[in-house]
Amino acid sequence: MDNIDSITQPRVEHTWLEDVLAILMGTLMVSFGVMMLRQSGALTGSTAGMAFLIHYLTHYSFGAVFFTINLPFYWLSIRRMGWPFTIKTFCAVALVSLFTSLHPLFIHFDHLEPFYAVLFGNVIMGMGFIVLFRHKASLGGMNILSLYLQDKYGIRAGKLQMGVDFVIVLASLFVVSIPMLIASILGAFVLNLIIAMNHRPGRYRV
Repeated sequence: MDNIDSITQPRVEHTWLEDVLAILMGTLMVSFGVMMLRQSGALTGSTAGMAFLIHYLTHYSFGAVFFTINLPFYWLSIRRMGWPFTIKTFCAVALVSLFTSLHPLFIHFDHLEPFYAVLFGNVIMGMGFIVLFRHKASLGGMNILSLYLQDKYGIRAGKLQMGVDFVIVLASLFVVSIPMLIASILGAFVLNLIIAMNHRPGRYRV
């Protein structure tokens, strides 16, 4: 009986307040995971991975780099995903860029074991991504492309990002040590496994 009731129950969209709170919570989680990776000297994949590479090579602020390299993807987002998705994504990217600079003002780890930081940081980031995806937002870049391909052609977002992330992490071989590269690859796998397990077409009604 419960299953029948859930099928016939009308679709209820998230309110704007729910979207705002979800974007705040999701970006806080992602940015905290980014802080753990940055302090341990690790990398990740996707657009954040590219931002990490530029950050390590140039010492420019990660937040500024992350915000800037996402700008070209908004054109695709507007054309393919619509204005509501694009506005939410722009806000999410801006908040992650901001929060990654604010977190160190309030918390600092005296000692952070690299493998723990990479794996746990990616778990936190994965949970934050799911929150954003559930409220029809993303963190730009490859997220926009992967979500578009998933909605359009049924290609799983997690699997696509996993392949791209491994390429980005491997390209960072000249930036980090072999042990840290291995940890970064494992972290990227964990992150995208979480997305692949929890974000599938038709899994959620809202």
